Amino acid sequence: MSDRPAQGKSTLGKGTRVTGKSRDRLQTQLKKQYEAGASIRSLARETGRSYGFIHNVLVESHVQLRSRGGANRRKVASK
Repeated sequence: MSDRPAQGKSTLGKGTRVTGKSRDRLQTQLKKQYEAGASIRSLARETGRSYGFIHNVLVESHVQLRSRGGANRRKVASK
C-alpha cells in the first residue's frame, strides 16, 4: 500500500493553514468539483476539512453557490 490518498483525493490536516499557491490550487480543484455537482459536505468529507472552510474557499474563488436541496417548506393554510 502507498501513502498517497486514493483516487487523487487530498486529505488536509485539520486546522492546517493553507496559503499561497497551495490555497490557489485547492480553490481551483474545489471549484471544479463543486461546479461538476459535488456538494460542500462531500468536499468537506473528502478533504478532511470543515463545511465552513470549504464554503469560504468556494466564496473566495467566486463560485456561484447553489441553493439548498430538498423539499421546500410551505405554510399550511388553516381552514
